[in-house]
Amino acid sequence: MNSKQICIYDTTLRDGTQREGLSLSLEDKIRIARQLDELGIPFIEGGWPGANPKDVQFFWRLKEQPLNQAEVVAFCSTRRPHTTAADDQMLQAILAAGTRWVTIFGKSWDLQVTAGLNTTLEENLAMIRDTIEYLRSQGRNVIYDAEHWFDGYKYNPEYALKTLIAARDAGAKWLVLCDTNGGTLPHEISKIVRDVIEKTCHQKGEEGEEGGANLPSRSGHFMPSPSSPFPIPQIGIHTHNDSETAVANALAGVLEGVKMVQGTINGYGERCGNANLCSVIPNLQLKLGYTCIEEDRLTKLSPASRLISEIVNLAPDDHAPFVGKSAFAHKGGIHVSAVAKNPLTYEHIQPEQVGNQRRIVISDQSGLSNILAKAKSFGHELDKQDPTCREILQLIKDLESQGYQFEAAEASFELLMREALGYREPPFELKGFHVYCDMLQEIEGAYRNCMATIKVAVNGQEILLEVAEGNGPVSALDRALRNALVQFYPEIANFYLTDYKVRILDGGAGTSAKTRVLVESSNGKQRWTTLGVSTNILEASYQAVVEGIEYGLLLRSPKNKIVNSSS
Repeated sequence: MNSKQICIYDTTLRDGTQREGLSLSLEDKIRIARQLDELGIPFIEGGWPGANPKDVQFFWRLKEQPLNQAEVVAFCSTRRPHTTAADDQMLQAILAAGTRWVTIFGKSWDLQVTAGLNTTLEENLAMIRDTIEYLRSQGRNVIYDAEHWFDGYKYNPEYALKTLIAARDAGAKWLVLCDTNGGTLPHEISKIVRDVIEKTCHQKGEEGEEGGANLPSRSGHFMPSPSSPFPIPQIGIHTHNDSETAVANALAGVLEGVKMVQGTINGYGERCGNANLCSVIPNLQLKLGYTCIEEDRLTKLSPASRLISEIVNLAPDDHAPFVGKSAFAHKGGIHVSAVAKNPLTYEHIQPEQVGNQRRIVISDQSGLSNILAKAKSFGHELDKQDPTCREILQLIKDLESQGYQFEAAEASFELLMREALGYREPPFELKGFHVYCDMLQEIEGAYRNCMATIKVAVNGQEILLEVAEGNGPVSALDRALRNALVQFYPEIANFYLTDYKVRILDGGAGTSAKTRVLVESSNGKQRWTTLGVSTNILEASYQAVVEGIEYGLLLRSPKNKIVNSSS
């Protein structure tokens, strides 16, 4: 295996789904698997066949419509104590999944064997050997996940190594060291991985690499050969984030000779999550010179991260390294000015390398450099001496003093800038609205009877009157507006609200306090945020909702982009 090649093993569809509050349908799992396949991930762990009907159906579907390059992996434990692998129905379900590769996990920690499995240490070794030998006899290639490896090694290194050697001698292609409890630190990872490689991978292949014969997979990555004799397997690592060191631990393992890293997209996983592949991959590839996925596929990392967060119905982490919306955002005037001259002054990589983009954040701390940079991102070159620049800057400062926060609502800022530059052409105009809520009438077991009436002008002339009900005043208003406009703009049917935030700006004013409303909208591919500010929460809400629809329509066609005034 190429010494600079790292196999990435994604377990979002199994370990990632153990995150509290995360649940996937069969269609969700299929969509995520195809996204990972397109990203170039070589191993995709699909779930535990037999554990639930959904995972069984998942493997059936992918047998009917295979992925392009990735190996789909079925996951299971070793056989039960005091049985045989051939008689274990759980392993029959694994074979029925029809995958070339199977991941089996077994116990490495003597405490887990005696207290968890309630069996003997020798029986645990037999379970590991018997399970792997049986699956190998059935033509499967086995990845062995050594569960609780690092804890087991710390407490009883002699026994932990016996479990690993049992898996190796039974024919496992990979030995994956798992920090299951997430409590190990990078310096411990380094030392233990060194020990493992020295004691279990002491033989060398013909070209000096650990592991002997290899062959290219469908993805072009080099993996242990399913058909060649492979007495000495490669080492992998699987880390959890309970100590906030999962990514650092994975990198430490690679630097000591690990050839596979297991993790999840966006770090999803049980408790505090797994090693975040959205950080692991660019760190290995861009910082340490390893090859994980093809370079042109690396540019799909940020879109993949955001799409998968949409599928699992969790808001993207704006501050996530590499792929987050704020990962390359610049707010301070000095930073913005420096980045405009040379991005390396405040960026550790080019955002385009991971499919992200640079953002200039606008706030009351902005200087002229922010305004110039933001206008340029919209395609409009402004001169620093242009009085429009200072007018926009002053307007921003005045509005933010009233409670607006354009830092969190860039869509509203773009609309404001378009208006200042004379490019804003609203596709509709709200002429008025009325909201009625009956809080006492019970409908279908819930007190929710809100009705909104709106009057809207389209194309500057046609006046429409629309009524809609909703489970709240904002919902009713949003529905009425969409019902009126969708006949003119069918794409509105694909818009939906993904977040709605209300903040009281001056709590001392009681019920007369000024309110800021942030509305995040999406068309399924992009997200944008708009805002409204008023002492009337409904007025603030309608401002944000109306601008959200207007901005969504702005994204529909390249002709709506601001063009350079010189063109």
